[in-house]
Amino acid sequence: MECKPGGVMELRVLRYFLTVARVENITHAATILHVTQPTLSRQLADLEKNLETQLFIRGKSKITLTEAGMLLRQRAEEILTLADKTEKEFKDQNNLVGGTISIGSVESLTSNVILQLLKDFNMEYPQVKYHIYSGTGDDIKERIDKGLLDVGILLEPIHIEKYDFIRLPQKERWGVLMKTSSPLAQKEYVTSTDLAGVPLLISSRSVVQNEIASWFADEYAHLNFVATYNLISNVLNLVEEGLGTAICIEGALAMKQSDTLCFRPFHPELQFPTVIVWKKHKVFSQTEVRFLEHIRHAFQA
Repeated sequence: MECKPGGVMELRVLRYFLTVARVENITHAATILHVTQPTLSRQLADLEKNLETQLFIRGKSKITLTEAGMLLRQRAEEILTLADKTEKEFKDQNNLVGGTISIGSVESLTSNVILQLLKDFNMEYPQVKYHIYSGTGDDIKERIDKGLLDVGILLEPIHIEKYDFIRLPQKERWGVLMKTSSPLAQKEYVTSTDLAGVPLLISSRSVVQNEIASWFADEYAHLNFVATYNLISNVLNLVEEGLGTAICIEGALAMKQSDTLCFRPFHPELQFPTVIVWKKHKVFSQTEVRFLEHIRHAFQA
């Protein structure tokens, strides 16, 4: 079997499981993995027996994941990502400034900062490769905690007590993203009273909602929220189609070049700073150490 005594799963079995979950067909997966179908079927059955739960719903030509299977898929992806990252770090010890740096970034204008950082660092260390992950601040923090990301670019407000960080000079203005045909588009800025009764879309993150509620003060109770979002890129099309006006940062407009959308900042102005964070007390590779030194030199010189 391919689960070790005592119930410890081999990484190979997790790779088999992910392949089957991805292609949804055991015969196809067996061909990709260069194993026989009976062997693969037996290993999947043994995996389910070892975990004491059903992972697949087996149909005539297609298999789908159960709820437990979807959870294992998420965990297996995290485990294998970390395992591959660890293996690369040890293989790269003879080439101290090599390997891969994993960077998470929220969607914002300030995320463009990473482009110049990588460009400059790559000129000095061209053998280094990069993995870029986009997500919410909470997603990125979770992946940093699990060791799946080395550094993250986050937009405050966010709890960063567990991290070392550098606060960047760039700030993001908050306001609303709307159609250029909206009456509010004729204004230079929008106030809290301007948005009373307007269909609004807002971030689903509670820490952001609290900051927005504080800015609106008493007017917050009169706002008409029609949807929430985790990534602003998910709702740009909704704004363009006229479903509502999105409360967001100015950098949202940079993600979609459109003549039909425009951004107007809040008045009084509401700005949040950006930080680059990494896990406290983490043992970094030489490549990661050099990269952090590069960041410090760029923003603390």
